[in-house]
Amino acid sequence: MSPLPATIPAIVRTRVRAATRRRTPAPEEAERRALLLRLLSLLLQYPDAELTDGRPLLAQAVGALPKSPATDGLGAFIEWFTAEEPDALARHYVEMFDLRRKSSLYLTYYLHGDTRRRGMALLTLNQSYKASGWDVDGGELPDHLPTVLEFAALAGPGVGEAPLRRHRRGLVLIHHALTDAGSPYRHVLAALLTLLPPPTEADRAAVVRLVAEGPPNEDVGLDPYGVHPAYGNGEFAPPDAFVPPQSPAPHARTEGPR
Repeated sequence: MSPLPATIPAIVRTRVRAATRRRTPAPEEAERRALLLRLLSLLLQYPDAELTDGRPLLAQAVGALPKSPATDGLGAFIEWFTAEEPDALARHYVEMFDLRRKSSLYLTYYLHGDTRRRGMALLTLNQSYKASGWDVDGGELPDHLPTVLEFAALAGPGVGEAPLRRHRRGLVLIHHALTDAGSPYRHVLAALLTLLPPPTEADRAAVVRLVAEGPPNEDVGLDPYGVHPAYGNGEFAPPDAFVPPQSPAPHARTEGPR
């Protein structure tokens, strides 16, 4: 291979060389992974009439995927999802994701709590979407997990899945909360976690610590874009400090606020 022209900046040459060494998934593998991420996104959305009417197609899509730990989890979930009445599905979704502070689907809350840094994180995430040519216009905040999953499916394992890797500890906490509640949605989170790098000892310690301490709260004089010394990632605030994350244009609900 001929050397790259000297006019290309060194940093670009470095990135190109790194890219040539990186394993590129086979097209079939990449397509299956994208489909799996899209299914995860759909199954974590509010079960409105359109989604519940499409349950046979969703079950067919899950069943057609090659067997894996992720599809095992989705299979367990879809069995429950297709058997429940639509009203019961809606009530359960609202209870798990809208009314419980430990299992919100807004990922930056787990990382930053109720601080101004969360606003900056949302802005940065939205800019990442736009830089990849994706303009989010679904009535949800950019950190809503179904939105993050859809971006991962569209943009691929590198840039697309970076937000999921960044918020892995929050995803673990959501999974724990759903497991404690006995919710079948725990299978969807378990399937997602199988696609991410395994947790480190630091991840496990952080989850335990942050379950006890909660995320950072805004302090007078605290640099809004700095890092609070006691936190790096968070999960939920104490009861008297919690404000459920609000989407700018919540979907219609059978009961309860988002």
